[in-house]
Amino acid sequence: MFWKVVYNFILFPLFVFISLILCLFNRKIRAGIIGRFKSYKHLKFFINSVGKNRLIYWFHVASLGEYEQARPVMSGLKEVKPHALFIMSFFSPSGYNHVDDDQIDCKIYLPMDFFWIIKKSLRLAKPRKLILAAYDVWPNLIWSAKSLGIHTSIFAARFSKNTSKSTIIIRQFYKSVYNQISTIYTISDNDYNQLKKILFPSTKPIIRVLGNPRYDQVKQKSDKFTEERTKSVLLRPKRLIIGSSHIEDEEMILDSIITLMIDIDDLSLIWVPHEPNQQNIEKIKKYFISKSLSVELLGNKEPVDIDTKVIIVDSIGRLSQLYWFGQIAYVGGGFSSGVHNVMEPAIARLPIFFGPKYDNFPEALELIKVKGGFSIKNGSDLVLGVNNLFKDKKSFLKASYSATDVIHRNLGSSTRIVRGIIHD
Repeated sequence: MFWKVVYNFILFPLFVFISLILCLFNRKIRAGIIGRFKSYKHLKFFINSVGKNRLIYWFHVASLGEYEQARPVMSGLKEVKPHALFIMSFFSPSGYNHVDDDQIDCKIYLPMDFFWIIKKSLRLAKPRKLILAAYDVWPNLIWSAKSLGIHTSIFAARFSKNTSKSTIIIRQFYKSVYNQISTIYTISDNDYNQLKKILFPSTKPIIRVLGNPRYDQVKQKSDKFTEERTKSVLLRPKRLIIGSSHIEDEEMILDSIITLMIDIDDLSLIWVPHEPNQQNIEKIKKYFISKSLSVELLGNKEPVDIDTKVIIVDSIGRLSQLYWFGQIAYVGGGFSSGVHNVMEPAIARLPIFFGPKYDNFPEALELIKVKGGFSIKNGSDLVLGVNNLFKDKKSFLKASYSATDVIHRNLGSSTRIVRGIIHD
């Protein structure tokens, strides 16, 4: 009760107050807040349209990346429960606005985490189970589900060794939340052990190590590239794919990219900004033109139809396919919030470079361990690493194989998670 009072009367009102101020200056935050105030209306329309007493599973994800983790789980659950309906709630507009999935019967923003709105929404939907992907845990959502007798489950849960959730005061708060969850499926043994420390001495949730279903998702998405996958990666264009680049990545590696393109005459580039808005596109386009490089926007075309040194991707949702049109990848985020999805270039057989902030991403750690991925501290490291791989065919092929092997060795998580959701 103590933590419920602190959260509902201090922490969450403070969060809402700060968000309302920030939404005046940030379009993305504003869109999310507006969407949350409409969620109950959309949910009510859906429930009224499908009728009562329907089998409903409610999935919640933070954004697009977590949706990719949830998708194979939904597919597996649909096979077992073909008549079930799926509600999916999002926290971020980058997920809500860019997901169009026939498996999802009702797509909403997660309502504001006020206990009365959350409880009202759960009473309306009456889901058989509430299923959360990875980390986006909202206290009133968990507490309300518990009070209503709704089974809650988190899959692909991860807890780093240095997580603030292990500190004394913060640990007590999260313990009050995680103790109310029915089942928690962690990615690795390390995550399992960290969670045990947070919960100690409680043994209330069922905890299992079931892996990361995102490995299954990137494998499924790559299956349509069967023909390309059977070819050697060395037969592709000598092209560097820059995926999900942040401003911090640009500041660190842009000049080094130019150095590489001078050193390697036949090297070309596909640049995919994390936020492909017009301002970012124009900025990067002007930079490359100022370096006397030919530039073209990808639009709806395929890379094979474009003959230019630099291709800039001006839309969302194509990155996983584009990795199949190059030989080496650099994945952004490692100089800011944390490295993005390294699995998609791995399944495409690309050696992968990324920045130093990867500790909370087990797949990046595994890639480094098997030498399929390489962390860089600066642009000079990138120049050296790329040049070494292109000069040494044996090392290149070993890195390529090792990257893809990480994916294949981790498949099957979604099946295990579906089994847990059904039986736990």
